[in-house]
Order: sequence, then C-alpha cells, then structure tokens
Amino acid sequence: MVVVLVFAALIAFIDRQVVAIVVDPMKEDLGVGDTQIGWLYGVFAVFYAVAALPIAWLSDRKSRKHIIAAGIFFWSLATIACGLSRNFWHVFLARIGVGVGEATLTPATTSLVGDYFPREQIPLALSIFQTGAIMGSGIAFIIGGFVLDIVEQANPMVLPFFGELHPWQQTFVYVGTPGLLLAFVFLLLREPTRRHMQGAGHREGAPVAEVLAFYRRNALTLTFHHLGFLSLALMGYAFVFWTVSFFVRVHGYDAAGASQIFGWIFLVTGPIGPIGAALLARALSVRGRRDANIIAGMLGGLLAIPMIIGIQFVPSAAWAFVLYVPAMILVNSPFGIANASLPVITPPQMRAQVAAFYMLVVSVGMMLGPPLAGAFNEQIFPGPEGVRYSLITLTAIFGTLGVVLLWIARGFYARSMAEADGWT
Repeated sequence: MVVVLVFAALIAFIDRQVVAIVVDPMKEDLGVGDTQIGWLYGVFAVFYAVAALPIAWLSDRKSRKHIIAAGIFFWSLATIACGLSRNFWHVFLARIGVGVGEATLTPATTSLVGDYFPREQIPLALSIFQTGAIMGSGIAFIIGGFVLDIVEQANPMVLPFFGELHPWQQTFVYVGTPGLLLAFVFLLLREPTRRHMQGAGHREGAPVAEVLAFYRRNALTLTFHHLGFLSLALMGYAFVFWTVSFFVRVHGYDAAGASQIFGWIFLVTGPIGPIGAALLARALSVRGRRDANIIAGMLGGLLAIPMIIGIQFVPSAAWAFVLYVPAMILVNSPFGIANASLPVITPPQMRAQVAAFYMLVVSVGMMLGPPLAGAFNEQIFPGPEGVRYSLITLTAIFGTLGVVLLWIARGFYARSMAEADGWT
C-alpha cells in the first residue's frame, strides 16, 4: 500500500509542479506577468486546501481507496485540460480542478496508514509516503524539461477542435496522462479494517464538533505546529517554484537544461530529508524525547535558511547546483514529519479530518509563496536578477519565523503526546 501511495504522490507532484517549468513560455504566449503565473500555483493551493475538508470527512467514513482513485483520475484530466487551454483564465480554472483532485490524497492516506501500521511506525510510514511527493517534484522537473525540449524541436501538435498546441501546452498533456492509468490500480488494493480509540466504541468517524473539541484541548500544540510548518512551507515553495527562473535569469541557462539538472538533484537528494528527519525523530523518541517529531522538523528548517541564502550569492551556476544538493535535503526534511507528527497525537476516528485542517493551514504557504516572490520580483526587486533578492528576503523572514514557532511548540507537543499515550 505504501509503495502505491508513493507512486500516487509522485504523480500528484509531477502534475502540481509542471507549471513551474514552463513559466517563461507561458508568460510569453499568454501575455501575463510573474504575479499572475505565481497565482496559478496559488489558486491550486486554495482549492487543494478547502476541498480537503469535506473529502476528509468522507475519508473517516467511506472507502479511502475509492476516494483516492477518483481523485487521481480527476486531477489527471484537469492537468491535461491545462494543456488544452487557450488563455490564462482557462489555465486558471483547470488548475482549480487539479487542486480539488489532489485534495483527496493526504487525508485519505493519513487514515489508511493509521490503520495499516502500529502507532510507533506511523511517522516513518508517512515520511516514506512524503518521498513520493519529493520524487514527483524532481521527476516533474526532469520529465517536464525533457518533454519541453523535445516538443520545442518537434513539429507542432494539432488536435481537432483545440487546434495547434504550443510546447508548454503539450507538456501538460503528456505529464497528465499516466495518472489516468494509476487511478485504476487503487481499485485492486485492500481496504484495511478501521481501528478505534480504546473505550470509544465502534464509530466510522468523529463528528465535526468532536474534532473542534480536540483542537480546543490541544490548542497551543496545534497552533504552533501548524503555523510553524506553514512558515517553512512558504519559504520552501517560493524557493522551488522560482528555481528554474533563477537559473534562466541570473545564470543564463535555458529552461529545459536547468529543469533537468535541478530535477535530478531533487529526485536523488530530496527523499533523504524526510526519511532522515523521521529516523532522527525515532532516535530521539527512544531516548525519551516526546517532542522528538517537532525537533526533527525544526532542525531541517533551521539549517535550510543559510543554505538557500548562500545559493543566491555564489558566482556561477555550477556552484549553485552544487549547493542545491544539501539545500534540497534540508528544505524537504520538515514536511514528512510535519504530517506524521499529527496522527500519533490524534484519535483514530478523526485522523483524516485533522490532516485536512492542517492541509488547509499549511497550504497558505503553498498559495502565497510563489505569487509573493513573483510580486517581489516585479515591484520591489525588478530586473533579471531580482529573483535572487526576493528569495533571500522571503527565506530570512519566513524561515526564521517557522523555526521560532516550532521551538515554542516543543513543550506543548510533548504534553499532547503524553495524553495520547493514555488512550492508545
């Protein structure tokens, strides 16, 4: 199940990230600026987060494999629709569809993994799932750059009714197609028996009022947890989204070449981060640290800050690519443990709903990171090299804020872990 979920996350992030590869050709063909292109990621994030709430309610009650299968099929169609769009607003609406479809994956996965594994193994299992997202991002840049390079040199694709497709449009069509097949694989998997909190009786899912009561009891834990990882997400999404443009504008690389090199770095080194954070958390937990999950996520964010800023100052593209190796390990390290730190303090009958609410909060970082950096590029640091100063500013502000919030969260989280020990 975890292997197939990793592939689902991989496909999801390919379809999510491909827009970052075709920024400049899209801008030229659609006649829009950096801020509007950034909002193609932002609008995805809004609907990804909002749709997750009702989907999570269903995931605590209905078949999770069917929910995921439907989601994969829908977001794959929406990705293809991005490539068939004729103007900016058509792409905008299609990206909403991608967000709604991908909203099925995290809540349903959190609930599934919680029923497949004992409590002490959940953080590592969910961190392994997160590697699919990271590998998907890397493969998106590799395949997207490869496909973009091919279609730029090939004869134009002409479809009935839709007419001729530009290279960036063809890229969306090609990367969206594999998900249509993966959706059917989920129909063959086993739906696990649901676990229930000791003494709570047999229930399919917690009502919303009970979830709200859980949030009130753990208000400080969840507030600092959510806002801390939100800040790190904003930093990370801005950094990754504008990477290809950074190499194009600052170092003179072509988009396809920069995308493929960065994609291989992301693919090979990115998964090390969340797995390393999960193993660190387990080692600290064995030593009696109930705040181990928070410490592991916080350290990754802390070390990522100087690495991202350092990349902006190196004199050549070669040195920048070298520094991207540790940067990708560190930037990705908080996010597996961020998700995985919640099911271990959450009653089983509400795990999907709590995961969805966390998605809603942290998706603000996904929503605001790319367009905020784009606005900085246009309004505060105009010019080809402005992207580097935008990334320095956002990293310094939101990276530091995230680390401070997670430092505060440690003690509150430890108390929530102790409370959860009593009912598992």
